[in-house]
Amino acid sequence: MTHDEILAQFGPREAMEYDVVVVGGGPGGLSTAIRLKQLAAERGTEVSVVVLEKGSEPGAHILSGAVMDPRALTELIPDWKEKGAPLNQPVTDDAMVFLSETGSFRVPNLFLPGCFQNHGNYIVSLGNVTRWLAQQAEALGVEIFPGFPAAEVLYDDKGAVKGVATGNMGVGKDGEPTENFQLGMELHAKYTVFAEGARGHLGRQLISRFKLDEGRDPQTYGIGIKELWEVDPKRHQPGLVLHTAGWPMDEQTYGGAFLYHLENNQVALGFITGLDYQNPYLSPFEEFQRWKTHRNIRWYLEGDEKEGVQPGKRVSYGARAITAGGLMSLPKTVFPGGALVGCDAGYLNVSRIKGSHAAIKTGMLCADALYDALQAGRAGDLLEAYPEAFQRSWLFDELNKARNFKAWFKKGLWTATLMNGIEQKLLGGHVPWTLHRDKPDHAALKPKTAFKPIAYPKPDGKLTFDRLSSVFISNTNHAEDQPAHLTLKDPTVPVRINLPEYAGPEQRYCPAGVYEFVEGEAGPRLQINAQNCVHCKTCDIKDPTQNIVWVTPEGGGGPNYVNM
Repeated sequence: MTHDEILAQFGPREAMEYDVVVVGGGPGGLSTAIRLKQLAAERGTEVSVVVLEKGSEPGAHILSGAVMDPRALTELIPDWKEKGAPLNQPVTDDAMVFLSETGSFRVPNLFLPGCFQNHGNYIVSLGNVTRWLAQQAEALGVEIFPGFPAAEVLYDDKGAVKGVATGNMGVGKDGEPTENFQLGMELHAKYTVFAEGARGHLGRQLISRFKLDEGRDPQTYGIGIKELWEVDPKRHQPGLVLHTAGWPMDEQTYGGAFLYHLENNQVALGFITGLDYQNPYLSPFEEFQRWKTHRNIRWYLEGDEKEGVQPGKRVSYGARAITAGGLMSLPKTVFPGGALVGCDAGYLNVSRIKGSHAAIKTGMLCADALYDALQAGRAGDLLEAYPEAFQRSWLFDELNKARNFKAWFKKGLWTATLMNGIEQKLLGGHVPWTLHRDKPDHAALKPKTAFKPIAYPKPDGKLTFDRLSSVFISNTNHAEDQPAHLTLKDPTVPVRINLPEYAGPEQRYCPAGVYEFVEGEAGPRLQINAQNCVHCKTCDIKDPTQNIVWVTPEGGGGPNYVNM
């Protein structure tokens, strides 16, 4: 049955009314809700706020490095230390290292641009910070519904957003309602805030419907792949922030890696690959595994009997797309009845590899505009005060200084390194020129005939691993009897176009083994293992024909990240 047929048979849906509905229980969404409730409490008024979170709990789907700038959190909750916020490991040292296959060069700290200096920041599990923010929100009276993905935007008769509907539960693989069927619920609001993270499913629809990206550069993304390790105390340096560039990436492919030393002998390490890469044979997952074999990285992870060092243990894995276009790709963030905050809009500062402070700050700015609009008796109009406040904020100044960072990499690694060094270190980001990008990431992929296949080494199961064992420790789970949430506009395209022209890139850019081409009686076909999906959104971004569309699965499905 189609969605409309299900509604015709089982509808109408139950509806709940709120002043504000927030879609997404990450730092941006929760900060919006917290700030709204703070303002209401300060001024003796009532504002009803609900947060919908598709994960099994707030933080379950949150993945970030992460080095956190506490500036916005301090503005939101000045006494966060006293309230037990899990910012426990301050940064003690910064290292920026350029790698070759066999060697390395560390940039002297004196020459590090400000964007790579992290004094005053903290190495955190952003998932744990999110869980703590959810506790603060609930203490203020915010309703949080985990396991309820917003699957559909609702519009009024004038075309303004009037809320969202959650997905139906208990629909079988064949699209028919099962005995456990439950109709989704409508949540109506005077304003709806979308804080879904990078490449939000509904945010993408809103950007298209209201032409919010008109006149902006195409958004560009990276995929961040992360592992959490427990290492021997002899190899643990609490507070060390290590970034690398260069090998194993070639000079024309944007990418870099990080290794952060948290508390409790834990090390977070990850690899970011720009999704504007050209080579269809490239695998971000395999590049990450290969990076770990460099002597500068494996030293932290491997054992050494002579020195009495025990080998490290990999305890968690995950992947997530990040927005990287910065200020020049930022869409208009308001539309009739709602707004975009955080990475759903694209506020991440790619030069600093930081977005949580921007998500919190934009959530606060949006909440200020929401509160004033509600007190004025408004509903369903444009919250113009929000983007106006952003233009006056420290966050705008920060992003404006970094506006050229990603665009320089069109010129290659060394030109980008030189020019970003000049802009960020010598000129402090105050430059009169602006670089632009002219095509989206999926259009950057070139045919397979332009490249040779890449022979990646087999995993050893100790330092390097395969996708399936990685997905296992991400605690990913989806109800098996449900329609695949990875949909194809045209099911013939993978075999008819992607396989012959691009060597089937979906089997390489996916970090979870969702896509594989298998031989059948009628020839090859694309098999979609949707139960493996970690919700990174890479396929939705990088598919060369834009044939893959990510939609929401049943509530609570996906990864359940611990300490990530």
